[in-house]
Amino acid sequence: MNKGRVLNILGKIVLTEVLLMIPSLAVALYYGEGDAKFFLYTMLPAAALGFGLSRVQPQDSRMTSRDGYCIVAYAWILISLIGAVPLYLTGQFASYFQALFEIVSGFTTTGASVLAKPELLPHGVLFWRSFTHWIGGMGVLVFVMMIIPMKNDNSMHLVRAEVPGPIAGKLAPRMKKTSTILYGIYTTMTAVLVILLLLGGVSLFDSLCLSFGAAGTGGFTLSSAGIAGYDSAYVEILLGIFMILFGINFNLYYLILVGRIRDALGSEEARCFLGIIAVATLAIAVNIASLCASLGESLRHAFFQVSSIITTTGFATVDFNLWPEFSKHTLVLLMVIGACAGSTGGGLKISRVIILVKSFLAEIRYIVSPKSVQTVRLEHKYVDKVTLNSTRTYAAAYLMLVALSTLLLSLDGFNLITNLTAVLSCINNIGPGLDLVGPMANFGIYSDWAMVLLSLVMLIGRLEIFPIFMLFSRSVHRK
Repeated sequence: MNKGRVLNILGKIVLTEVLLMIPSLAVALYYGEGDAKFFLYTMLPAAALGFGLSRVQPQDSRMTSRDGYCIVAYAWILISLIGAVPLYLTGQFASYFQALFEIVSGFTTTGASVLAKPELLPHGVLFWRSFTHWIGGMGVLVFVMMIIPMKNDNSMHLVRAEVPGPIAGKLAPRMKKTSTILYGIYTTMTAVLVILLLLGGVSLFDSLCLSFGAAGTGGFTLSSAGIAGYDSAYVEILLGIFMILFGINFNLYYLILVGRIRDALGSEEARCFLGIIAVATLAIAVNIASLCASLGESLRHAFFQVSSIITTTGFATVDFNLWPEFSKHTLVLLMVIGACAGSTGGGLKISRVIILVKSFLAEIRYIVSPKSVQTVRLEHKYVDKVTLNSTRTYAAAYLMLVALSTLLLSLDGFNLITNLTAVLSCINNIGPGLDLVGPMANFGIYSDWAMVLLSLVMLIGRLEIFPIFMLFSRSVHRK
């Protein structure tokens, strides 16, 4: 590993996080609730650390693939450790590990919380908590590549390690331009949502924080009442639509911008994603119809929860923990499936699910006709063997991690449904689970060691398993 290069980039990432705390500091100063000092206590030491690391001059400026994976993994851990400090200093968290869980949940866009009453936090910290969703949604390293000069071959190693999905690609010849395009689309869509929420009577502060959550497909709300507290069909439907928009591969928006509308509309992944949402919404609406005053109300609740869960946002308007078993099982299935690759959503990703299903069918055809040549196609292109093998490996690793994490979590003494859905919620970066970690509950029931375990699970899910586990390989750290 090129340690000098890794430390240099990590220093620049820490300095970037310090800059990203400035808006939250400004909010804290505006409201004057005393939390501005919490940011200063964090930003000054962090700036010194970042400056020191960035002064490390590597003897070799080249970056290998393993360097890229290590930088991404270390960066997400480091920004989480630093970002948790302002939250802990508020005194609203029982331990630093709970504050760490909260901020990891923010950066990974999970939205799981240990707080029963988030409204007790001062406005500056509340803003930082929600802003981490927006930062983590598109990716911390993608933002860094937009503002820091970097060789194109080096930047691709970071993209492969951070961008979710089975295949990482570029929209433009240079990654800096690609990052700028992505953040341009991301920022514009977020701004539109903020304006539309303002038109719906939501305050500016709430509009910003809700938009950060919807854009990053996170799930932090500003009060214990959640989205239901706004008591507005307009807000619910608007957020539901935008959660879906942010759950679609951002490459499609680029294709629309450059005039390739037919290619964007022909996306197999997007059609499958929207089809699943439509079917799941109708099925759940029928299933919960007896619990609602009208068919329109059941459709509204079903649409919002389906949009929130499949995009791994985690907002909730009702306690779906009380819904019939069919609806709850459907939501858990949507947790696993997740959103599209190249979006801000989590989960297995629609493209992986398509590849796995087609690979399974191809295997059945091969067993029936051993001499036939079976291929798998996605988006009208053949899927190569490397991508097929990596997709299968990812699925196997995913299942093993869920099983092992659930087993370890059982040491805290809670029931299977609580532990299993807590792990699924964290590894898929969703937020609410079922039973004791349902949409109207929180994760504060777990011990400190469980907080660390679930924080690690969230990071593993956001970085898609391999970057975190590479840190435990001795050979990776050799020169």
